[in-house]
Amino acid sequence: MSTSESILAAARRRAADQPYAGAVTPEEAYALLCDDPRVKLVDVRTNAERDWVGRVAVPESRQVAVQWVTYPGGAPNPDFGAQLEQVAGKDEVLLFLCRSGVRSRHGARAATELGFAECYDILEGFEGDRDAEGHRKTVGGWCKAGLPWIGA
Repeated sequence: MSTSESILAAARRRAADQPYAGAVTPEEAYALLCDDPRVKLVDVRTNAERDWVGRVAVPESRQVAVQWVTYPGGAPNPDFGAQLEQVAGKDEVLLFLCRSGVRSRHGARAATELGFAECYDILEGFEGDRDAEGHRKTVGGWCKAGLPWIGA
């Protein structure tokens, strides 16, 4: 079994009770993005979050941005499905990323309902949860894991 296959098998077991394919850790997501050409990151954060907070440092060809909610206002993106269908193939392995792992679960679920068969939530998100002082990037997430990212 290849590394990608073993990561995805673990992801399926980890989220067996979810309506999408599975859940990966940030480290597993990065390994998949580096090693498997079928894998694409779907960043569901707002454009403002990506512009002001930062973004994952993987090749542009391996990631797309489709907001789950819009900024300003935080309204659900009514075009989420149509926008995703324009930038991702139904045969690709899609890894959904948000700030802390909530919107990414919703995105993975919605994409699965649209017929994307391989949708995975990235646990902990980009910034992770807040610490005791209200700061992010110190408790879980892509940044805390020391994975490559580009600051704003």
